[in-house]
Amino acid sequence: MEQTLPGHTEVIDGKKPLPAHRVQDVQAAEKAAREMLVALGAGDDEEVMRNTPRRMVQAYKEFFTPQPFQPTVFDNHDGYDELVVAYAIPFRSICEHHFLPFIGTASVGYIPGAHIIGLSKLARAVEYCASRPQVQERLVVQIADWLEENLQPRGIGVVLEAEHTCMTLRGVRSRGARTRTSALRGLVRSSGKLRAEFMALALHGSSPGAVASVPPCEGPDSDDDGAGGAEH
Repeated sequence: MEQTLPGHTEVIDGKKPLPAHRVQDVQAAEKAAREMLVALGAGDDEEVMRNTPRRMVQAYKEFFTPQPFQPTVFDNHDGYDELVVAYAIPFRSICEHHFLPFIGTASVGYIPGAHIIGLSKLARAVEYCASRPQVQERLVVQIADWLEENLQPRGIGVVLEAEHTCMTLRGVRSRGARTRTSALRGLVRSSGKLRAEFMALALHGSSPGAVASVPPCEGPDSDDDGAGGAEH
């Protein structure tokens, strides 16, 4: 049966668990953009000064305005107890340190408990959390938090891989450099087998071997150190 989880608002309005970013004052932002262009020496071009401040602000407003959506969930009638992984989900966000884009892909997975979620909502959640000034380390945690809050699965795995233009187009100018971050929760963190399977699916789109079915109650494996974190 399709439903929303108990205590969940029908449409994501930014209150649980992450407030939606709001553009506060478009006119003030356009004025500030105009002043910045003048300070940078670009104020002599009449065409630039007429339209560019507005275009700049509209571009950032688009970056920072997530689409509202309903996190549709369904009863897990069949008792599915293995990984569900959506990978190669494209995303873009803005680095809060330089206000330059970082662009990449997300892999989002979970082990169902009582409910499963519509697959498109995993991509929607990525877009929702990315639509604000961000750092990649925080973004991956917020996506995992959103899934935990809205689905209460038995395990969660999120991996982000992105190119940061603040690193590739300026400063060190390391063209082609990419950054990976991960957030693992529940059985995906505590079980070495499930962790390995999730990472293989997230990074390569294929399982390293037999599917690791989740038993009714599973404790940590002996190799449960080192879960989560960032790879640069």
